[in-house]
Amino acid sequence: MMHALSLGRAALMARPERELTAEESARYDVLIAERVTGRPIQYIVGEQEFYGLRFRMAPDVLIPRPETEHLVEAVLNTVTQDEAVRIVDVGTGSGAIAVALAKLLPRAVVHALDLSDAALRIAQQNAEENGVGERVLFLHSDLLEAVADERFDVVVSNPPYVRLGERESLDAQVSAFEPALALFAGETGFEVYERLIPQAAGVLRKGGLLAMEIGWGQSTHISELLRGWSDVRFVEDLQGIARVALARKI
Repeated sequence: MMHALSLGRAALMARPERELTAEESARYDVLIAERVTGRPIQYIVGEQEFYGLRFRMAPDVLIPRPETEHLVEAVLNTVTQDEAVRIVDVGTGSGAIAVALAKLLPRAVVHALDLSDAALRIAQQNAEENGVGERVLFLHSDLLEAVADERFDVVVSNPPYVRLGERESLDAQVSAFEPALALFAGETGFEVYERLIPQAAGVLRKGGLLAMEIGWGQSTHISELLRGWSDVRFVEDLQGIARVALARKI
């Protein structure tokens, strides 16, 4: 209703007696009909809030989850605002992580990588609309291949980590509408991590930070994949699930 009437929440609630015009009612009915199909609200209204910022949404990008804010917080807890750090966001999608970090770290230079050109176009729009377009460089890349010869202080990523066998157990509005490329990793769910972690070791400076979102029950195997790294630790989400893996390059 807020979207149909172009009103904020307070304005909508302040006038509960308001009657809709025929045009407004028809517009609202169209939106409800879309929602009945299972289409996520974020795709219907075309936006989502993440870390206090507004992001454009489309079916080409994964909808940012509140859990991913823990990943942003984990990076912010290791970098101060006056540091001129180089950050690379792998699998940027809507650009939520890259844009939030660029916004909150004014001296940071951020590279945002994705295999999807459509996602990169949306991410670039989000960067520009949030005022950080000049400090985020968007590149088409399979993981870190496009920046293999560069060096960074932070590699951050929310990669695909859902097993293909879990497709049927997902909510239909996720499996049917969100991009499979951003959701599914393969038969084990660790396929992307197995490629990303050694690539991250190649582009990080000594002591550089690797920060990754992980799925439920994945921390034990991620720990094994991070052998040879230092300061390996996990950050739990509000449900007590290990959600973020952190490690330093030796």
